[in-house]
Amino acid sequence: MKGIINIEYPKYLANNLGLSEKDFQSEIKISSMVKLYELGRISSGIAAQVLGLSRVDFLDLLARYNVSVFGGYNTDEINEDIANA
Repeated sequence: MKGIINIEYPKYLANNLGLSEKDFQSEIKISSMVKLYELGRISSGIAAQVLGLSRVDFLDLLARYNVSVFGGYNTDEINEDIANA
């Protein structure tokens, strides 16, 4: 089951960022997954799945946003991720 989120924004916002409407929508989706990961609200695996990426590709993407791979994790969560890798 999929959900849809509609976000209203002025047309000039995408233009100011030098993005097409499609690229802007993609940027919003990616940045929201990165932020949720950074806050520790979702795992890298879930974020990758939502974005249609491999987990490794998502972890590589984090560098583009200056987000640590270790995001909002505590030691126990890092050890669990290592065990599940």
